[in-house]
Amino acid sequence: MTLLLLQMSIVLLVAVVCGRIALRLGQPRVVGEMIGGILLGPSLFGRVAPKLFADLFPQSSLAQLQLLSTVGLVLFLFLIGMELDYAHLSRQRTTAVAAGGMSILLPFAMAALLAHPLRVRFAPHGIGNIPFVLFLGIAMSITGFPVLARILEERNLQSTPLGVTAILCAAIQDVIGWCLLAIALALIDVGGPSLLSMRLLGLALYLVVMLGIIRPLARRVGRRLPRLSLELLGVILAGILLSAAATDKIGVRPYFGAFLAGVCFPRVEHWRVALRERLDVLVTVLLLPLFFALTGMRVRLDLLNDSAMWIWAGIVLAAAVFGKMGGAAIAARWTGQSWRDAIALGALLNTRGLVELIVLNIAYNVGAFTPTLFTMMVVMALVTTMCTAPILNLLGIRGVSRNAAPAGHAHV
Repeated sequence: MTLLLLQMSIVLLVAVVCGRIALRLGQPRVVGEMIGGILLGPSLFGRVAPKLFADLFPQSSLAQLQLLSTVGLVLFLFLIGMELDYAHLSRQRTTAVAAGGMSILLPFAMAALLAHPLRVRFAPHGIGNIPFVLFLGIAMSITGFPVLARILEERNLQSTPLGVTAILCAAIQDVIGWCLLAIALALIDVGGPSLLSMRLLGLALYLVVMLGIIRPLARRVGRRLPRLSLELLGVILAGILLSAAATDKIGVRPYFGAFLAGVCFPRVEHWRVALRERLDVLVTVLLLPLFFALTGMRVRLDLLNDSAMWIWAGIVLAAAVFGKMGGAAIAARWTGQSWRDAIALGALLNTRGLVELIVLNIAYNVGAFTPTLFTMMVVMALVTTMCTAPILNLLGIRGVSRNAAPAGHAHV
């Protein structure tokens, strides 16, 4: 327990300092926290002070941090699902559907082109081609919804056509991305056709129960109860954990269950505000920094030890940017947007951040990515997230109304 508390205090202090520095440099806080996790890992701390690193973060102790960070991620993904706003579908829907779809399809096409050479060089032995393409495609096509929401709020863009379109695109991509991730997880380590059939059947049954029974029931409860009491909060948290446990039992990880629990959560505004107020501090200040630290300990920049490795890292980055930003910008331009707004939308959707790290860690945990490929993908996530603010500055993108109500989001 002493070691765990010491680890948590170190992680929190590093996250606070690095997050503050990122804000001073005009970057989202999550960028600094991501870099802080890397600094705590073997790439820097483990190289500068290997004995102290081994004493403070022994391999045998990381399971405790893993469990705590998993609980944090479950609650965090519930908040993401809860923030999906279906009312935005009536505005900017043509551009949103086109840009959202193209910024998934084109990154997947790029992933399919790169899958064979990357799989030959960097994939673990035994990983199937289809699961590998799915994991790579999801990693290249996902948008960091909470980071995007924070950037829009900081620039007062959340109520502009550009901001509404970006949020809707990210929401569409979140749903598609997590469904594809569930399929990819169902296909890996299945042990035979019968187990795969059972896993897919279980997933289908789970979706029917959640969307056909739980969601309408939650909507009726939300209409009848005027406020979110502590007892009701306990029931909601229990439901989130049960949903996460169900998908974990099926074999598609608890994160998908938590996300879908958020999707099914009734759109009662005072409930959502109360939940954000109660969960945000616990999740974003205490638990998520543990996830950043664990991610940093898996990043091995020393594995990119020659020019060929860095060339491949550059190829991955270029494919991710071209697929995501290029796909969204081209589709937005086709629907009549100006090149300036189209490129701005592409830059916003190219933001990856924390959600990308969750996908990468899942791929790493199930053996789809080696440490080398994992490191390349984390570098890609960092660079693409850091590029968003400078591109928007270059385009002169600013909000037009200081009185717009801020969009709800998880503060990460």
